[in-house]
Amino acid sequence: MKRIAVIPGDGIGIDVTRESMRVLRRINDVFSAGLEFVEFDWGAEKYLKEGVALPPGAFEMFRKDFHAILFGAVGDPRVPDQRHAAEILLALRFGLDLYANVRPVRLFDEKLCPLKGVRVEDVNFTVVRENTEGAYVNSGGVFKKGTPDEVATQVEIHTRKGVDRIIEYAFEYALRDGKTKVCMSDKSNVMGYAGDLWQRAFKEIAVHYPEIKTSHLYIDALCLLMVRQPKDFEVIVTNNMFGDIVTDLAAALQGGLGMAASGNIHPDAVSLFEPVHGSSPPLAGKNIANPMGSILTAAMMLEHLGLKDAARAVENAVIACVKEGKTTQDVGGTLGTREVGEAVLARL
Repeated sequence: MKRIAVIPGDGIGIDVTRESMRVLRRINDVFSAGLEFVEFDWGAEKYLKEGVALPPGAFEMFRKDFHAILFGAVGDPRVPDQRHAAEILLALRFGLDLYANVRPVRLFDEKLCPLKGVRVEDVNFTVVRENTEGAYVNSGGVFKKGTPDEVATQVEIHTRKGVDRIIEYAFEYALRDGKTKVCMSDKSNVMGYAGDLWQRAFKEIAVHYPEIKTSHLYIDALCLLMVRQPKDFEVIVTNNMFGDIVTDLAAALQGGLGMAASGNIHPDAVSLFEPVHGSSPPLAGKNIANPMGSILTAAMMLEHLGLKDAARAVENAVIACVKEGKTTQDVGGTLGTREVGEAVLARL
């Protein structure tokens, strides 16, 4: 039995998670997967009513009682500072030490890619993003706020342990996934201190993986070449902020954020899986949102849990729907959120 915590969250997170849950329940029927689901109502509604974002003891509960977490999205305009979102999602990433954010970028049909002359096989790489350090630790402060002399500092934190383990994860991921190339991206030409650490760590760790071809690109050059020559990339490893930015660009190559899946991984502990897109409150409840990113995220979770045949079945069902045009409007179809879920279920 595999216990799955389900946190739909806010906005379209609720809509798309509903469809991925229907798919997972079908997987239980078809593959006897033994998945047990426990849903949590954490999000803006609970926060506004009770002032609770993440209840005390949540981290220990997840570590002890669950094998994985399926997440929707958080964010609601009724909470202007989005405090609840940070206290749920970022807190889970940091509190559970989910240090590897893994975002596959795969094109299922040429019609989804905005680039001319790009084939399906040309867009098939993975971005491995450091997930618990960098700019997202929120270190810094403000001095003389509200005056003409105001000073704001935002400090990035990079530890040798954190950099080593994400780079090692990228190499191990490449080996496990049959990849032969790893590219590390930074901005070491102007961010000398952090860049020096990343450069040294990458070179020292690469020595232990002689079968993997390595390269380095500054992050701005990576953005350029990702669009011009996406086929050149297999695994990209970078820091927290650069990884956050570059994966939204990468998502455009596969049809947009509605097609993008991700996992927040700790290889030896409970991990969290979420579609890349946000909560998009204006679209919530209108049967418009694309559930494929959430469904593909569920497939990532299945693979992480060792249910590889089930994961492939879900992925193949999504690919079949894309090829047949059984999609939402953002990727050229005419179906609603629920109807896309039905189409995927029919192919399972």
